Parts: sequence; C-alpha cells; structure tokens
Amino acid sequence: MSKDTCIFCKIAGGEIPATKVHEDDEVVAFRDLHPQAPVHVLVIPKTHVASLSGADAPLLGRLLQAAHAIAESEGIAASGYRVVTNTGAHGGQTVFHLHLHLLGGRPMAWPPG
Repeated sequence: MSKDTCIFCKIAGGEIPATKVHEDDEVVAFRDLHPQAPVHVLVIPKTHVASLSGADAPLLGRLLQAAHAIAESEGIAASGYRVVTNTGAHGGQTVFHLHLHLLGGRPMAWPPG
C-alpha cells in the first residue's frame, strides 16, 4: 500500500474527516469508527510507516507519549488503559500504516484473544 492510497495517510493529511483528539507535528490521534471500549483512539504517525517493523525508537516514543497524554485528557490514565499495536496479517493488522490502539474506560480481559 502506498501513502497515496493509505486511508490513515489521508486522515493525517485532512483528506478524510475523523474525530481528532490530538494532533502535533508528528502524530495524529482520532476516535476509532468501531470502538471496542468506551475510549478507543487510534494514534498514528503523520508519515507513512507500514508497521511496527519499520519504526524507529524516537517515533515509537512520540506515539507512546501521545497515547499517555490522550489517556490523561480522556480521564482513563488513573484507572488504567491498554495500548495495542498489531503487526502483519497474522498479528491482526488490517490497515498497513503503523497505529496504536488506545483502549480504556472499562476493565480489560486477558488474554485479549
């Protein structure tokens, strides 16, 4: 998938609307269209990185910092939250643009499935 056809690149670039909850120079975060928890936010880099395999430590740090800041602003940081990334088809990745799922607002079961 190229960045020209990537839905998350289009969201990051403002071509497709999304309910954004965070945006800075490197990261965009928006509400998932099919939430699996009361708070379900996708945190993505603005640049196209296909998966966790292509990310470097500074980018991952920015994504995790953003996820924590959003958890704080959404009121779920104190009670706890989950951050998940799926990598590759067997890992459950369906959109091949690196993204973190920030989930919270209810107790999370383990194992996740």
